Amino acid sequence: MTKIGFVGCGSISGIYLENITHMFKEIEIAGVCDLIDERAENASKKYGVRKYADMHELFADPEVGIVLNLTRPYEHFGVTMAAVAAGKHVYSEKPLGATLEEGQKILEAARAKNVRIGGAPDTFLGAGIQTCRKLIDDGYIGTPVGASAFMVCHGHETWHPDPEFYYKFGGGPMMDMGPYYVTALVNLLGPVQSLTGMSGISFPKRLITSEPHNGETIGVDVPTYVTGLMRFHSGAIGTIFTTFDVYKAKVPIIEIYGSEGTLSVPDPNCFGGPVGLFRPEKNEFLEFPLAFGYPENSRSLGLADMAKALETGRKPRASSDLTSHVLEIITGFDRSSALGRHIEISTKPERPAPMVRPAAGREGYLD
Repeated sequence: MTKIGFVGCGSISGIYLENITHMFKEIEIAGVCDLIDERAENASKKYGVRKYADMHELFADPEVGIVLNLTRPYEHFGVTMAAVAAGKHVYSEKPLGATLEEGQKILEAARAKNVRIGGAPDTFLGAGIQTCRKLIDDGYIGTPVGASAFMVCHGHETWHPDPEFYYKFGGGPMMDMGPYYVTALVNLLGPVQSLTGMSGISFPKRLITSEPHNGETIGVDVPTYVTGLMRFHSGAIGTIFTTFDVYKAKVPIIEIYGSEGTLSVPDPNCFGGPVGLFRPEKNEFLEFPLAFGYPENSRSLGLADMAKALETGRKPRASSDLTSHVLEIITGFDRSSALGRHIEISTKPERPAPMVRPAAGREGYLD
């Protein structure tokens, strides 16, 4: 049984705590810590687990098998590097780092310490995108020739209790939501070979209308309108658009275009969702039944898979090869925009192994 040490007990931690406690049978919580002591105290009491004084006490605990980094994006690098220096495996919330250089340094440090790095998102391991993966691999749309992906909203300042970090270093729509979309595309189509991007800031100031910061103004430091083209090693060409600047749009979430049909992919921020398959002989999109497990909110699935991989010696599906490739892509659009040219992608991971549907009564156990 692999024990997980939580660094960070903010809003995202709740679903991890619930799922490790109630869903996944081969991992358990060693303990928690947070810079805001009240958060760690509440989690400790609710789940009956140890509360560490700080992350360094957690790193020193020999029972902690994997450190779960649930801090804010711009803090991922410091926490992960400290855990690696202590000789711990790390599973981090997305993105791997706030810059490409941070991601590269993390991987270099992990290799030197002979520890593994894994990371979110793990939604691509859920029933929705795994069903899409099988449909593609089994030839239901023929040869994939293209893809489109759209994440459109008008930001977080109208509803989020603490929206400022979305507009600061490590934030923005591509860094925040891009990992879900790009990870799904790489899982479905394979790695990206090259890309071109354009990015900008449509609204340099944001007025918060949510509590408790109602009336405060945020200065926007990162691109909030990011669009790009990707050429995959397979030859397929993809379009991606992420924005915090658009009120509403009528666009698909993700579509994969093939020589013999089109696949409508569910929201990559979710584990399930409807899968639509268009074949010309039917002349309409038909909903395809989900063929894999974990259609519900299964965050910790990638973490459980990493623990199983460490136990058996296989490669984790949500591996550092994948997360570093995704980081190079999502930061690449802004680099391309700044340079005013096409750029090549240096990383080339293998597609993660497909999931195996759990047998009846074996939900929560990974293959």
